[in-house]
Amino acid sequence: MRDLLELRDEIDRIDKNIVELFEERMKISEEVARFKIANGRKVFDKDREQSKLNTLSSLAHNDFNKHGVNELFQQIMSMSRKLQYQLLEQNGAAGRLPFIAVDDIERSNVRVVYQGVEGAYSHAAMREYFGDDVNCFHVKKWRDAMEAIAEGAADFAVLPIENSSAGIVADNYDLLVNFENYIVGEQVIRCEHALLGLPGTQLSDIKKVYSHQQALSQCEEFLDQHREWQQIPYDNTAMAVKKVAEEKDRTQAAIGSQFAAQIFGLEVLQEHIYYNEKNSTRFIVVTNQRIFRRDAQKISICFEVPHRSGSLYNILSHFIYNNLNMTKIESRPIHGRNWEYRFFIDFDGNLGDSAVKNALRGIREEAINMKILGNY
Repeated sequence: MRDLLELRDEIDRIDKNIVELFEERMKISEEVARFKIANGRKVFDKDREQSKLNTLSSLAHNDFNKHGVNELFQQIMSMSRKLQYQLLEQNGAAGRLPFIAVDDIERSNVRVVYQGVEGAYSHAAMREYFGDDVNCFHVKKWRDAMEAIAEGAADFAVLPIENSSAGIVADNYDLLVNFENYIVGEQVIRCEHALLGLPGTQLSDIKKVYSHQQALSQCEEFLDQHREWQQIPYDNTAMAVKKVAEEKDRTQAAIGSQFAAQIFGLEVLQEHIYYNEKNSTRFIVVTNQRIFRRDAQKISICFEVPHRSGSLYNILSHFIYNNLNMTKIESRPIHGRNWEYRFFIDFDGNLGDSAVKNALRGIREEAINMKILGNY
């Protein structure tokens, strides 16, 4: 039996040969890319690659090695494609993304829609992003807001997309797929729940507390100190605040934001009654125009992948190869297709960056139904 040092020397020799052969292969891949550029050919040829993988796997002498050869050459072919995408970009053959760069998002002389009622956190997010004098209106459902901008009744919509405690707003992820609307901005609002009542109300006056069920749950620790109060779930926090303001009953209080208290003329009876001081909701600003700010630094996309081993891994490798930082990944079931999923990804970058164009080109060719949701 040979000793370990001798075996390692032999592995080093083989690895050196593999590196030399890999570099030789990549040089040929570069020539292939230049041929494809000159002749307008696509980089990704799925049938050709699968045929090649089958041939190479058959050369191995046992099942373990067949699987290993298949995996190894999948990655080699993936790296070859990435080199070809890079050369396409360098030679101006990658095509233009269908988005227009603008210096800033128009915030005056625009009409904005938000879901909910006056005083809601979405109303606060809209005012924070567009200013106090914005021309706005509200609708009952998130879909109504998306339809309003799709039809031209509004220029922008403000919608919640995720909460730091409760997670994503799944329905709005789906709406981004179903409508040709695009994210152009975001606004984070801290969910600072407070106890609100009519001016002059004392805690001893209160018998009923109204709010959204989630807000009541988030303020459980505070409410446990006042178990004599009846907790009554309501459609949302802002509507609960409006109810207390309109009925002018000192035995009623609401849990909502200080912004809602200002809108409806209530007094803050106790601040900071939420259970998590970092509880925030991220809102997106959406329009039907394919635009992005020149200084935008976050991109959102979605796509589906073929239902086979390694598909998602191969897509995500485009971020690694192009040195792009992926900040979020979510999945949503695809309607009507059991156990198949659509992936939503956020990553750092600008649509004007060559690395971003390179990654998106590769993802678009290898994924199914890739859509750029926005750069903001």
